[in-house]
Amino acid sequence: MMYKCVQIIGILSLFLSCDNSKQLVNTKGENISISKEMPSDKAIEAVIDPYKINLDKSMNEVLSYAVDTYSKNDGDYNTAIGNLMADAVFELSAPILKSRTGYDLDIVLLNHGGIRSILPKGEVTTKSAYSLMPFENSVVVVPLKGSVIMEMTTYLKEFNKAHPISGLELVLNAGNNYRKILVDGNPVDLEKTYYVATNDYLYNGGDRMDFLKKSDTLYDMNYKIRNVLIDYFTKYDTLNPKKDLRFIKLEN
Repeated sequence: MMYKCVQIIGILSLFLSCDNSKQLVNTKGENISISKEMPSDKAIEAVIDPYKINLDKSMNEVLSYAVDTYSKNDGDYNTAIGNLMADAVFELSAPILKSRTGYDLDIVLLNHGGIRSILPKGEVTTKSAYSLMPFENSVVVVPLKGSVIMEMTTYLKEFNKAHPISGLELVLNAGNNYRKILVDGNPVDLEKTYYVATNDYLYNGGDRMDFLKKSDTLYDMNYKIRNVLIDYFTKYDTLNPKKDLRFIKLEN
């Protein structure tokens, strides 16, 4: 990646140094190892610095404040940071789905592995959103029958990861069987169609969530998960997400 950057910068410098009376007749590349000991190149820095200053200013913009440090490893069935992400996708995607299709969003399902960093206590910046979600994944909504929602709950139980969910209430007994499965407070209707927001990575087979493919219809919200987080952070000046009762296991 760094080699490519050097190569691109070299080509750009070559173009910038050319005047109209000369024509490019040849280029060549060289593999240059990058390390902290390598002396800086003032000419390259002069080209990069204006962009770096603007990028740093944008990435360090303070959007909100986190009252604690949140990690995807702070719970077995649900986590505060996972709940925040799923709730953010629900809150900001539901109006888009409604306005475009007339349908109400029922459930959000994301993946535990998609949370790529902690959210540290203190100022929350644009860079925080990029750290949590460095990928370009977008929100998509899939209509799924209630029978497929039951497959989803089986997956969530068997894979035993705190995948972020919203709109679902799941209660396991001590024997690892479901005592309660609710969508928006109601039992799952096997014949009803539910609208499930997820990301395009999972819809395309990520984390073996193959049940998402059981619908031929897909609504692309054209809304990156990262941008959802940025908008959510901008909307709320203080973040204090909690582990809650949306997915729990009883002791007896």
